[in-house]
Amino acid sequence: MKIAITGGTGFVGSELADLLLQKGHEVYILSRSRNGMERGITYVQWLSETANPEKQLEGIDAFVNLAGESINNGRWTEKQKQTIYDSRMKATDEVLRILKALTVKPKVLVNASAIGIYPASTSRRYTEKSKEKGTDFLARTVRDWELKAQSAEKLQIRVACGRFGIILGKSEGALPLMALPYKLFVGGPIGAGHNWMSWVHVKDVAHALLFAIEHPISGPFNITAPHAKRMNDFGKTLANVLKRPYYFPVPSFALKFALGEKSQLVIEGQHVIPQVLLDEGYSFQFPNLESALRNIYR
Repeated sequence: MKIAITGGTGFVGSELADLLLQKGHEVYILSRSRNGMERGITYVQWLSETANPEKQLEGIDAFVNLAGESINNGRWTEKQKQTIYDSRMKATDEVLRILKALTVKPKVLVNASAIGIYPASTSRRYTEKSKEKGTDFLARTVRDWELKAQSAEKLQIRVACGRFGIILGKSEGALPLMALPYKLFVGGPIGAGHNWMSWVHVKDVAHALLFAIEHPISGPFNITAPHAKRMNDFGKTLANVLKRPYYFPVPSFALKFALGEKSQLVIEGQHVIPQVLLDEGYSFQFPNLESALRNIYR
């Protein structure tokens, strides 16, 4: 298949691009700066006045939209929150414009999303059928992002929105910051430790995105491992894998002071089940936390 990716050089995008190449697919990455062929990938310029990406994308079979400012970058000031929101809306608007301009439409648009759409809870279990929606900044951003992406259905394109959990990888994402205190021998429980962490290995994220291209998934689907962990259990497992102690608690107020509103990513949490993927027969490479962490830190 010919598959186009926005955000294809980022944490998830680069993992997905590598997987697609391994599977023999043709990969097109939309980029602000690159153009031409590198390492078997065709780079297509977009989001500039002179770019006409639709001319190079005729005949693509699938479109994966991962573009947007990382939520891990900096404190969530009002300016940064607006950047996070606007980057997703602007990129998706351009994806929709490209899709409309294509003579032959791709069969599917797989759009990034996040489990932050669900309210924080220590007792609820959320699946894609759950009606509850959060009201905070992240939940509002995800809601608007999904609604915009789903307008591609008017073009007779199947739309699937992959709601990412906390993605684990060695050099990017949340794990390096979470692991740092343990490496310095000062790791321990964060806050009360009862909050849920719905995690997923970055390799499973890439495989789940490809699975959504190849299978008839429509609407939201959760990309989380099937076995979420409470933060206490997550920390103990991480300490064990890193062979470090687990005893210095990090109080919630300290995280709120250090990270501001972004601290909700680790202080609060949701227990999210990837029911759609499980029902469709997706087999997780790393369903258990210890095996996922041992793979990352092997």
